[in-house]
Amino acid sequence: MNQADIRAFFDQQHQASRQHIEVPALVRKERLLRIQKILQEHGTTLAAAVQADFGVRSPQLTEMADLMVLRSMLSHTLRHLRPWMRHQRVWTPLHLLPSMARIERQPLGVVGIIAPWNYPLQLALGPAIAAIAAGNRVMLKPSELTPHTSAQLAHVIGQFFAPDEFCVIQGDAQVASQFAGLPFDHLVFTGSTAVGRKVAIAAAQHLTPTTLELGGKSPCILGTDCDMEQAALRIAHGKLLNAGQTCIAPDYLLLPRGQEQAFEQAYRKAVAQLFPTIGGNPDYAAIINQKHFHRLRGLAQQAESQGAHVQWLEPAQTAASSAAPGWGDAVQRQMTPALVWNVHSGMDIMREEIFGPLLPVISYDRLDDVIQAINAGPRPLALYWFGKDEKLRDSVLRRTVSGGVTVNDTLMHVAHDNLPFGGVGPSGWGAYHGEHGFLRFSHQKSVFLQAKWSPASWLYPPYGAKFERVMALIKRLG
Repeated sequence: MNQADIRAFFDQQHQASRQHIEVPALVRKERLLRIQKILQEHGTTLAAAVQADFGVRSPQLTEMADLMVLRSMLSHTLRHLRPWMRHQRVWTPLHLLPSMARIERQPLGVVGIIAPWNYPLQLALGPAIAAIAAGNRVMLKPSELTPHTSAQLAHVIGQFFAPDEFCVIQGDAQVASQFAGLPFDHLVFTGSTAVGRKVAIAAAQHLTPTTLELGGKSPCILGTDCDMEQAALRIAHGKLLNAGQTCIAPDYLLLPRGQEQAFEQAYRKAVAQLFPTIGGNPDYAAIINQKHFHRLRGLAQQAESQGAHVQWLEPAQTAASSAAPGWGDAVQRQMTPALVWNVHSGMDIMREEIFGPLLPVISYDRLDDVIQAINAGPRPLALYWFGKDEKLRDSVLRRTVSGGVTVNDTLMHVAHDNLPFGGVGPSGWGAYHGEHGFLRFSHQKSVFLQAKWSPASWLYPPYGAKFERVMALIKRLG
């Protein structure tokens, strides 16, 4: 799609948003129900498209990590839409009485969404649900790394929506750059910090507000009193879901010194429980393409060359012979999980977001050292704490800043509809999900309703004795 075509879609939505500023609840609900129908009628086809893009990624994984999350978002949004839309009455200070004031929540207009490839349905349609609930028009640019999914999204959305309501723009990175430069009323980007900077710069040309959902090095801390086997299983699930291609996956582990062998044994057992085989196992996703696969191998090799020990957790057996026809080299891209020991800050694996099944492990002596190390780096998108001591837990939460936290598990805070999802600093800004998303894509307009009689007239010039008495009264009441 060329730049003129992209601009034509935008102009169509922009004009429609200005002609129909008031978007009633019934219209918003009907649009949300259309997305719900897409998931009901085309969920299987969409999951098959995701499978085709990854080579190996089971429909069950897409059902759980993409479609189930979207269904929950839709159900929550439809249930709460009318209360979210209501005018919010606010308290009026005594010196402004008998006036009244309220906040009106209005659509912004046109919201652009640049979606990533790792959860290509959830992270495309999730922001769209919030934006449509807020009464906006939506333009979606899916990732070029998932062409089957992008094409299928364009097809089904085109069937259910007029282009001036919700449309899909397909194309490569150049199209994404042109897309980011449009004068949206709000732009959402999910992806890497490096690309997020470029998106922010492009959006700034039009003073377009942005929501950036980025990534980073999300730490996972084990306390000395944690249930090691339970922790290892939950960490393995969070790390290996989608083969580690998850923005909030535990990026590295901070482990009390002396518990290395216990954790290694527990983690190995957990990996075998979740994935008895790797190659040919449909439950274990492939790395998205050869480029990313070689990047991950390069991280491991560079760490080894600098003194790290990479412990590949090879399964006891392989299912490669049972690989489904048509998987091609995707089975070779099912990367074996690994623990990486003896890492240090100079290694690329400790500087870059990993986005794969490699888990660096750092031993610590004092929790204070852990806090100091986390705070010395960029603020992470997620933080995980495992332990029974509530005082230690609360100390970690008070003394660190991250986009979100799950205690005694991984990933789960993102599944809670009443919790905002977003980063902080280099891991992103802005948050959505539930009412937080509705507000993110709404303009909260301040409305002051002056009464027929107003004491404010007492403060009009000419200033004199009456003015001084009124000001003295206001100061005493304040």
